[in-house]
Amino acid sequence: MGSDGELIDIVDEADRVTGRATRGEAYARGLRHRVAFVLVRDADDRIFVHRRTAAKRVFPSFYDMFVGGVVGAGETYDAAALREAEEELGVSGLPRPVPLFTFAYDSGTALGSWNSAVYEVRCTLPVRPQAEEIAWWDFLPEEEVERRLRTWQWTPDGLAAYELLRARRADTETARHRP
Repeated sequence: MGSDGELIDIVDEADRVTGRATRGEAYARGLRHRVAFVLVRDADDRIFVHRRTAAKRVFPSFYDMFVGGVVGAGETYDAAALREAEEELGVSGLPRPVPLFTFAYDSGTALGSWNSAVYEVRCTLPVRPQAEEIAWWDFLPEEEVERRLRTWQWTPDGLAAYELLRARRADTETARHRP
C-alpha cells in the first residue's frame, strides 16, 4: 500500500481521535492528523539536513532539518518518531528519540492542519537515507543551518518547529542566567 493509502488517526484540536482516514483523504480534505518531527544530531552535534525528493506529495524538493512523518492509525507519537527516524536515516538500533514539545501547525492551505510532537535524537550510526524520501543530505553545524534559513526553501512546518525549538532554548538560557 502506498503512503496515500496508509490509514491514520484523525484528531481534534485537543488531540483526541475522532476517526480514521487514509493519508491521501486526510490531505485532500484538510483533516487534522498527527505528525512526529525528529531533529537528528551526529556525534559532533551537527544537524541532519536533507532535501525532500521531487516526488513527495507534501512540500516536494523543500529542505528540512527534521526527519519524521505522519503518525499511523493507533500508533503513538513516540513509536512514530523512532520508526520514521530509522526509516528515513536507513538505520536500526537508534536510541529512543527524546520528546521536546508539542504544537499545532496550520498549513494555511488545503492541506489543513496537524498536531505535532517534536523530538531530538543522537545518531552515531552510519546513515543510508531512504532514496524515495531524500534527494540530498548532510550533517551541518547549527551555524550553517542558521545561515541557510535565509537562502534555502524549507518545509514550512519544519521551519515552524525549528523556530519554536530555538525560542524555547533561548527562554531556557535566559532563565538559567537570572539571579
